[in-house]
Amino acid sequence: MIDTATERLSVALFDQGQMVAHYGTLAGRGHAEALLPAIAALPDGGRADRIAVDIGPGSFTGVRIGLAAARALAFAWGVPLSGYSALAMIAAGARAQGRSERQGAGQSGETIAVAITGGHGELFWQHFAADTLAPVGDPASTPITDLAPLLKDTVVHGSGARALVDARGYGEAVPMHPDAQWFALLPPDATTLPPRPIYGRGADAKPMAITR
Repeated sequence: MIDTATERLSVALFDQGQMVAHYGTLAGRGHAEALLPAIAALPDGGRADRIAVDIGPGSFTGVRIGLAAARALAFAWGVPLSGYSALAMIAAGARAQGRSERQGAGQSGETIAVAITGGHGELFWQHFAADTLAPVGDPASTPITDLAPLLKDTVVHGSGARALVDARGYGEAVPMHPDAQWFALLPPDATTLPPRPIYGRGADAKPMAITR
């Protein structure tokens, strides 16, 4: 399992659903240099009969690095490749820690709110059902100032949680990054996404106007 979609780089090796090896570090922008050595340091060089990779949303560069490495290894080893969501992985970690909250009036069940750092003052965010980790609504990218009055969950998880809680002036921020060690906690349908990037918003680069 390969996760480079955020500042945290992590890899994990599983056998029959049990984790046998794991490495994780806050790599910042050093994913390209650190990823392959981290995989090589796993037992048997990380060789597996299946590869899963974090496809975002998150860092454009981080998502691309993880996908490129995963595709290369899947081709070299002749094994299937699938993706999973960074937001769902954080929700899985949050549920493992027993963190969720009751929804507002007129709703039922408990939810996990996840918000991670995007770009240009925006946060990627999504809700998940605490009992099943099923997504509640689609992932979105929203400016912090707009999201502050919209996302009213008392507890927010993720790398963007602190910025959101500070912007609205209340609640509990639980800083978290997705981590490959939580892969086995995801529901099966969340682990077989197509291995294509979820960027969550448009590209930063814009076409230049042509003047004559």
